[in-house]
Amino acid sequence: MLTRRNLIAAAALSVPLPSLAAARPVVSILGDSITAGFGLPASAAFPARLQAELGRLGKTATIRPAGVSGDTTAGGLARVDFSVQRDTRLCIVALGGNDLLRGLKPSATRANLEAIVRRLKARKIKVLLAGLTAPPAIGGGYAREFNAVFPAVAKAQGVAFYPNLLAGVAGLTKLNQRDGIHPNAQGAALIAQRLAPVVARALT
Repeated sequence: MLTRRNLIAAAALSVPLPSLAAARPVVSILGDSITAGFGLPASAAFPARLQAELGRLGKTATIRPAGVSGDTTAGGLARVDFSVQRDTRLCIVALGGNDLLRGLKPSATRANLEAIVRRLKARKIKVLLAGLTAPPAIGGGYAREFNAVFPAVAKAQGVAFYPNLLAGVAGLTKLNQRDGIHPNAQGAALIAQRLAPVVARALT
């Protein structure tokens, strides 16, 4: 904490004091409606819950949502340079759900994710790639190909990886809104609780 004595000494020496806001690492979330908190008040949405969970772990950070409802990996690639601001220390890339819903080619999803990661790395921004798992109802061949995209990208690009953003939440009525796709407040809190330790490690 900056005391009165610190303030006087710094002024006398003309030494700029560190900004408390600037000292907090910024974590941007490049995602879709899941990470944007669709259907929830901001205080109950995933970004706010993640910030709270990081605080509980003793890791102070500013979570900056950059989610767009309906966004595919192609949409994320088109906007990554301006959606993820330059003061970002870590970017959580959480895209691919809409690619799956639209039945887009997993090879295209992989190419888009790799391009996103490369752009972030070129800007010296750390990356945490959050994967997804196709539900059992999806055809076996497509599901296997889709599920393989995320670990392959993480390995090829050498970035931190969280296998399934919706683990423990997807398909459970009590943790999702009426549409059965978007987490409710309880579901968002569980996702944040499970992801927070991974984010904390990625920030070190």
